[in-house]
Amino acid sequence: MEQNPRKVAALYARVSTLDQNCEVQLEDLRRYAGKRFARYCEYTDAGVSGTQRHRPQLDALMRDARRRLFDVVLVWKFDRFARSLKHLIESLDEFSALGIDFISMTEGVDTTTPAGQLLFHIVGAVAQFERDLIAERVRAGMAHARAIGKRIGRPRAIVDVEAVSKLRGGGQSLREIAVSLNIPVSRVRRALLRLQLKAV
Repeated sequence: MEQNPRKVAALYARVSTLDQNCEVQLEDLRRYAGKRFARYCEYTDAGVSGTQRHRPQLDALMRDARRRLFDVVLVWKFDRFARSLKHLIESLDEFSALGIDFISMTEGVDTTTPAGQLLFHIVGAVAQFERDLIAERVRAGMAHARAIGKRIGRPRAIVDVEAVSKLRGGGQSLREIAVSLNIPVSRVRRALLRLQLKAV
């Protein structure tokens, strides 16, 4: 087991009900971290279901990861950390981008090793594949909507041409008219151009 005397580990433990205790997981994690890392910090969610989208301490861990307050995330088991395979893949992909390693102690997954690095590469490829699929579905949906005559994007602002003309005649600038009528300046310009063309 390679020692990393300068690295900081974040230990994460979770139990689903309040009558359970995180100590069983934490004892193993502390023992493991004490042998490998300079120091560690702890994040524990007690009485929180694994399927819950937001968990106070897991959210805090992710915030601290983005601030680079530690080098490694250490969990007892995957299901203590991730609420789903998708959540696991997204989290591992983010850790990889931040340069943070991930260790699942009882499952023997350790991204500080060459085999663990392979996991990061696989997870990154899966995450990219999923993003590409989503983008492809969005493009296909937009193409279908256009094909059946649906307008894509924000609805056009309705412009009261007479109101634009009256405000312009009163000496207001294009920006002032746009603010008064709650429309973009470009629509004010177009309205004034239409008025000029009508007058010709």
